[in-house]
Amino acid sequence: MKAVVLAAGEGTRIRPLSGSVPKPMLPVADRPLVAHTVDAAIDAGAEEIVLVVGYEAETVRAHFDDSYRGVPITYAVQEGQDGTADAVNAASEHLDGPFAVLNGDNLYDPAAIDALFDACPAVCAVEVENPSNYGVLSTEDDTIVDIVEKPADPPTNLANAGAYAFPERAREWLEVPASERGEHEITDVLARVIDEFAVTPVTTDRWMDVGRPWELLEANEWKLGDLNRRIEGEVSDAAQLEGDVVVEEGATVKPGVLIEGPALIRSGATVGPNAYIRGATLVDEDASVGNAVEIKNSVLSRGTSVSHLSYVGDSVLGRNVNFGAGTTVANLRHDDEAIKFTVKGERLSTGRRKFGVVAGDGVKTGINTSLTPGLKLDAGATSRPGEVVERDR
Repeated sequence: MKAVVLAAGEGTRIRPLSGSVPKPMLPVADRPLVAHTVDAAIDAGAEEIVLVVGYEAETVRAHFDDSYRGVPITYAVQEGQDGTADAVNAASEHLDGPFAVLNGDNLYDPAAIDALFDACPAVCAVEVENPSNYGVLSTEDDTIVDIVEKPADPPTNLANAGAYAFPERAREWLEVPASERGEHEITDVLARVIDEFAVTPVTTDRWMDVGRPWELLEANEWKLGDLNRRIEGEVSDAAQLEGDVVVEEGATVKPGVLIEGPALIRSGATVGPNAYIRGATLVDEDASVGNAVEIKNSVLSRGTSVSHLSYVGDSVLGRNVNFGAGTTVANLRHDDEAIKFTVKGERLSTGRRKFGVVAGDGVKTGINTSLTPGLKLDAGATSRPGEVVERDR
């Protein structure tokens, strides 16, 4: 079976992190987000991966090339952001049998994808507390009989998890009319398949739609939590590593450092001296954590530097960010309420009691800068020495 993996979107809800990197290529543990999906498809037996690309397509191509883990990679270009059915239709010329469709910005339980392939035609489903926010599936005798998008009165609590195994005939049904929101929806294709075939629901306990910055943080918490301890880089005898810590070859951990896993220090990264890393933390390739710095439950992307005497907690820092010495991130409100964050102009609850800042690529802070909880710093934003930043910039 071929697997179509959708990776064409920019990810406007996850800005500013997607300013120069497509959302599916943002880091989740030791690989881009979309690579977890591709790996799950290959582990399930996909004979070929068709990657649908669009925004910053060359970033995706550069990572996967023409072959990945010995499996051929084919590319299809979605010219406009006109919906998931339109994206799959862009790949239709490469399809010649049953095929799977997976979202490149979702995390799936690999066992569920394996079961999905075996049960074709099938759909991944997950039980949720608020089904009205999802496409809701109705079943009879272990067969899906209906799907309703975001119903006010959901018939079940079984949500569509955005992973499909379609019969070959579905290739003929990809050109569907635009929905009320002006997009061509893959769920309309699914509805036709449900009418014509017995479609099996494959339930999964673990699934994430990674759409907003705090969900990228949660995705890293998930995948970093699956790490097994591995020390391949240069670690000082005067450093202390506790729990599931991975230090890749080419990484350096200097004297006086304490790392409490799960944590991943990637190749080319430098930590210390006298730094403290705890919680689910990713220090990506060529990033650096300076003297007497504390990093807690955060993502430091490629090339980012947090200078000495700084604190970063529950935050996501994009590429080539430079936090000046003494920069402090606040991650907790005095009233102990959930932190809010601005998404497409709307202030939304993250649902997280602790959440710090999201910094786009190339952000620079002056020494002794203080950053308040739930702050968004657009790519290239700066602060003055000693400044307290309380508003997005």
